[in-house]
Amino acid sequence: MLKYLLGLCLWCLSYTLFAQTDKQFTVQLINETVELDGVLEESFWKNADGPNNFQQYFPSDSILAQNQTNIKMVYDNKTLYIGITVKSVGGDWVIPSLKRDFRASGNDNVNLVFDTFNDGTNAFMFGINPYGVQREVLISGGGLDLRGFNTAWDVKWKGESHRYDTYYTAELAIPLTSFKFKEGETKWRFQCYRFDQQTNERSVWFNVPQNQLVISLAFMGDMYFEKPLGKSRTPIALIPYINTQSERNFEDQKGNSKLKVGGDAKVSIGNGMNLDITINPDFSNVEVDDIITNLTRFEVGLPERRQFFVDNSDLFGSFGGSRDANPFFSRRIGIATDTADNNIENRIIGGIRLSGKLNEDWRLGFLNIQTDKDEENEIASNNNMMLALQKKVFSRSNVSMFFVNRQAFGDHDFLDRSDDYNRVLGMDYNLASNDNVWYGKFYLHKSFQPDDNEGNFSSGAFLGRNSRRFNFFQDIAYVGEEFQSDLGFIPRTDIFKTASSAEIVFWPTSETINSYSFEVFPILTWRPGLDFKNSDRDLNLSLNVNFQNQSTGSLGFTNSYIYLTSSFDPTNTDGAIELPAFQEYHFNSVTATYQSNRANVFALETEASVGHFFNGERFSFMGKFNLRLQPKALISLALNYDKLSLPQPYSSADLWLISPRFEFTFSKSLFWTTLMQYSNQQDNFGINSRLQWRFAPLSDLFIVYNDNYYVNQFTPKYRSINLKFTYWLNI
Repeated sequence: MLKYLLGLCLWCLSYTLFAQTDKQFTVQLINETVELDGVLEESFWKNADGPNNFQQYFPSDSILAQNQTNIKMVYDNKTLYIGITVKSVGGDWVIPSLKRDFRASGNDNVNLVFDTFNDGTNAFMFGINPYGVQREVLISGGGLDLRGFNTAWDVKWKGESHRYDTYYTAELAIPLTSFKFKEGETKWRFQCYRFDQQTNERSVWFNVPQNQLVISLAFMGDMYFEKPLGKSRTPIALIPYINTQSERNFEDQKGNSKLKVGGDAKVSIGNGMNLDITINPDFSNVEVDDIITNLTRFEVGLPERRQFFVDNSDLFGSFGGSRDANPFFSRRIGIATDTADNNIENRIIGGIRLSGKLNEDWRLGFLNIQTDKDEENEIASNNNMMLALQKKVFSRSNVSMFFVNRQAFGDHDFLDRSDDYNRVLGMDYNLASNDNVWYGKFYLHKSFQPDDNEGNFSSGAFLGRNSRRFNFFQDIAYVGEEFQSDLGFIPRTDIFKTASSAEIVFWPTSETINSYSFEVFPILTWRPGLDFKNSDRDLNLSLNVNFQNQSTGSLGFTNSYIYLTSSFDPTNTDGAIELPAFQEYHFNSVTATYQSNRANVFALETEASVGHFFNGERFSFMGKFNLRLQPKALISLALNYDKLSLPQPYSSADLWLISPRFEFTFSKSLFWTTLMQYSNQQDNFGINSRLQWRFAPLSDLFIVYNDNYYVNQFTPKYRSINLKFTYWLNI
């Protein structure tokens, strides 16, 4: 009996310590001046309230954090001030670089998440590390996965840190105009998470189960303001630029120099809406895309990096299925196909973008961009428009509707009637339960184009459950043969596809292993236009292990079947004999992966795969190696090798992709990054060297050098150098 009473007492104590359905604090209003130096010496910090009693997220999620984080918050009519004390066992902080927008894993840092509309769907995040390096992120989709974690967002705010022997302090000053919120609001939802690399601990203020992402917006407490927040008075921001560029195309022996002028404007409409305007935009300073070795028959989608498309990007780009039927993919704008079927840049003349919250339940997104004509490459001027409307339902779910329109302008002989316009209309329902255990998506889209035929529909259904022990999801997608979205990402049409996953997770009591899981993941595709012929099948079995030292590993087996409906050369070799169409191919492969703790001075990520491939064999190796010379330098090497051995008369190939990267951060405002990429599949060796000087908040001077060579004969292909000056001006 005594044993049961003791157990009951311990349970009650545990519940008292860790139950947090009412975790909250009050943000005090002040009239004092804050000296932002990272040292918490102002008198108001002593009595200020804020989140404390952090709980461990890793390696356990059921105890208080060993090293606590104490946060204080105050505000005036213009700014939210945050004072942070971050404790640890010593001062050996892990800081790979001084560059803004650092990656959280592999760093010592603390991150604050604000759900200003209390909807559990969208949030603003601000982070800082012991050296005062800042990061800001937009979180969308409830923080369900990393696709809703947008690090490309930029906004004005200030932060400084001060380091001591066993802790560091930080002061943040975030203008209220950097947030969006309802006028008269008195409460925001709040979360804070912290990475402590010295003790291998990750902690949170509001407890998050380890089976959920630490950025999930389902797990947040409340912050109350002493007095209601007023109307946002964001000034109009003008961001002009001047760019001088010198380039030479060695293929046609043409070179030129040019001066380009343009700019952006940001206008706040009320407390919840943003109006972005761009005229003659220039994206020459955007980091170059990573080259990918593509052994599939389909296009690969790459992330959007252009700042103009970032704010509230989930309103536009989250419709449909991201892998099979995304009706709007912003990277389509500004890129066109020339007469040789090559993708080339298509100049953007200008555009507007209105996005944000209409009220607590409704969000609106409107985008309209005009691209220029290019008669030499037989490209017409196009107007690209999207309208999106989202309505919150239940606690964290929403219903969304959209309309996409691409309309060609001008009467050109080269413009085919089928290219006059393309329109897509659709509706999505996004499900997210209050505790994030259930999640899903259901959608129906229809496209319109000249001389429509039957079958121009796309639809899908997805339902998943994420729990501590048993996880599963079911994904169904249909893309009609005539469905077309010129501004979308649709790798192929005429498919009915299912993807299923069932996973069981174990949490052992071990000093080595944190958790391990077994997953069954079959993917099947049928072709409705071929009497529902099963054209693709992948049966994936995997064992995944998470170690206590934050390294991970996996071992997987895949059984594949492909029925080719068109001839295909996996090696992408010029003049090669392609594998014949209308034949079946069965093959198996085994894959092993390992990733070390990213906080190590030398960190690595590897993947090796061996097995059959179509009618031949394949061996693949991927490795990424990082060397940290903190805080000034980060040197990395990405290596991909694919050996394809196909029987005669088909081609075999040794495909190499080698990408060394050198990042030097001379200070928190001066960065130099050089990326080299060698790919014999794409017959290109490229060098992109980018020097950035942030001489004022969100104002930069860029020098960008690009050089590209053919691999086989190592002769120059294209070379350019850009000098770009951009300045953020508030009026």
